[in-house]
Amino acid sequence: MKVLGDYQILKEMGSGPLGTHYAAEHRFLKKPVVLKVLPEDLASDRGFLKRFEELIGALTKLDHPHIVRIHNVSFSEGKYFLVSDFLGSATEGALNLSRFLEIHKEAFKEEELLAIVRGAASALDYLHENKLFHGSLKLSNVLISKEAGKSIVSLADVGISRLFAPGTLLSRISDALMQGLKERDTASGSEPSAFLQDFVFLAPEQKRSHAVDGVRADIYSFGVLVYFLIMRHYPEGFFPLPSHAAPQYKLPWDQLIIQCLQPDPLKRPPSLRAIMEELASEAKESVESKKEEPLKPKIKPQELKRPEFDEDPGAIFQKEYTVAQFRPKPAEVKNLDPILTEMVVIKGGTFYRGSNNGGRDEMPRHEIILDSFAIDVHPVTNEQFVRFLEAMGGEKDAQNNDTIRLRESRIKRSGGKLNIESGYTKHPVVGVTWYGALAYAKWVGKRLPTEAEWEIAAYGSLDEAVYPTGNNIERSQANFFSSDTTTVMSYPPNGLGLYDIAGNVYEWCQDWYGYHYYDESVQEPNNPKGPPQGVYRVLRGGCWKSLKEDLRCSHRHRNNPGTMNGTYGFRCAADVS
Repeated sequence: MKVLGDYQILKEMGSGPLGTHYAAEHRFLKKPVVLKVLPEDLASDRGFLKRFEELIGALTKLDHPHIVRIHNVSFSEGKYFLVSDFLGSATEGALNLSRFLEIHKEAFKEEELLAIVRGAASALDYLHENKLFHGSLKLSNVLISKEAGKSIVSLADVGISRLFAPGTLLSRISDALMQGLKERDTASGSEPSAFLQDFVFLAPEQKRSHAVDGVRADIYSFGVLVYFLIMRHYPEGFFPLPSHAAPQYKLPWDQLIIQCLQPDPLKRPPSLRAIMEELASEAKESVESKKEEPLKPKIKPQELKRPEFDEDPGAIFQKEYTVAQFRPKPAEVKNLDPILTEMVVIKGGTFYRGSNNGGRDEMPRHEIILDSFAIDVHPVTNEQFVRFLEAMGGEKDAQNNDTIRLRESRIKRSGGKLNIESGYTKHPVVGVTWYGALAYAKWVGKRLPTEAEWEIAAYGSLDEAVYPTGNNIERSQANFFSSDTTTVMSYPPNGLGLYDIAGNVYEWCQDWYGYHYYDESVQEPNNPKGPPQGVYRVLRGGCWKSLKEDLRCSHRHRNNPGTMNGTYGFRCAADVS
């Protein structure tokens, strides 16, 4: 085939189950292009033309720097083909990722790897926001071109998989796989990755079901792509993670890969934006820390002096040394009234806590008896905690424990005065230690809730619920898997009128954490208060960066009571007579 429509065929660039790519040139305009010739048997598919008309308009409107632009669709000699941009220069065109890695065998530098991954993630998020998905991401349709010495990534074949009837995509890939295995058997030394990649990049649900969520499937394929870029082989079976096999990379690639390659589609992130922002933030901190390395001190030339004669060298042993008693500087006492939070009273009675379907530390689900108690309707905010810090005169309690780490919070100290970052006055305070939460609660005349009280309050009178909202929870009902905290009371309350009981910030509880404590709680059900001692204190409720799983009412989290980070906050409770 020398000519196809208005295009002169120059060479075949590669083929696969979804069609064949050709480098071509417009016969009259002399403009280089790439033709994607779809399989001929599509024309006999009755539903093809309908799907083609519905989809092709949306594909030609896509405009993203990391997506290959489709600017023409044509039919000639019984063949449907798409005309897309020719990437790269006239002398050096773009290479698909498989070919690029054959030529450039050395490992990517981390900043170059990050740029490629961010470009691909940005393109996929753009597709998903426009109600589209790729559907067949793999090495052969990830193109790398060089611009100003930098590697630029572009995704090709976007959305082409949707032109095929449901169920036929896997059949085509299987046929290509079998054909590739036959060719490998007859031609020694052939590279199997060329036909294996179509199958390996499919999400588990794509291999066993016709009805799949294209967005979640793309995110799985993205995880395979990132793993391959780092490790240069596919994640099959029990596979090593980059932190063990590629220690030269310092960013949290393990976390990205684990989240994207979850077998359950619902446990994968709904978008890639939050993950990429975290990677970019880690990279920025790494660069800044390198810039701030201390300079080596200059050694001044020393003069040698003769020692002076000591008339009584033994006098040093006759001096009396005493340790001065430490007297802290008297702090100025400030009479500041706290900003109190409204509370909801929960009447005492018999309740169930724990879950037989959660983690081992949530088992068994069992009956407990609680006295009446009251609990704040929302977590403590920045403006409330600032009032407490001003009354304390610093960030230490009476036992010299840190109450908060300001650099992890939205509260800053400038010129000796405390200020809250603009817009964060009503956000929950973060960066608070368990000691800080306890000290604040005592200051306002309250206490921290026990773990049992917190869980019963979270159910909101829905005894059999999984989440405070029922058996499911959406991002319109709580702040999770996002990029920051939100103003308290921004989401609907649970059945008891409690806001942000799920998401926004993890909340400190009074109890020590015990992995097997629920086995003891079964035998002592009256007002359980946790183990008598331990290493960690309990945290509950999930936070703004949590996955959906962490927002379950029975989910247990824990950490050292002195830990401070941007996801830990608290709310107060009180006894009711």
